Amino acid sequence: MPDPIPIPFDTLESALLWSSGGEPLENEALLSRATGQMYFTSTYGDADDDLPDDIEDGSLYVAVPHKKDLALGRSLVLSFAEAHAPMHFQMIESFFRHKGAYAKFKALLERTQLMERWYVFEADATRRALEAWAADNGFVVVDELSPPRTSDAP
Repeated sequence: MPDPIPIPFDTLESALLWSSGGEPLENEALLSRATGQMYFTSTYGDADDDLPDDIEDGSLYVAVPHKKDLALGRSLVLSFAEAHAPMHFQMIESFFRHKGAYAKFKALLERTQLMERWYVFEADATRRALEAWAADNGFVVVDELSPPRTSDAP
């Protein structure tokens, strides 16, 4: 099995945000299985002008999932509520039966001073989900790509 291709976390997180910027499949971030190069497409027009001709070949490119596919939507909010705001769980759950749920959730977090805790919880869950997804697809998440080291020898 070949070594996993390193992908910077920031790149993968940006791709997740792009893919999740609308309904599933409206926007896609496609990752080259060979090089780790990221390409962006949208049903509203391609975001990258120079897409490879073989971009639709699933053996060569993998689509970064929508956050819903990684359980980073409603289920994450409910996990947070259960762990950090159990007294508000039923109210938060009821928010997600109607439109505007996330805005109501964030307003509740502001009122209860839980916003910072939510951001940490969400960031940790996102990191874990992206690392697991990357590993399943032959990549490894790194904090940044370092330039190749040069020899210290003259």
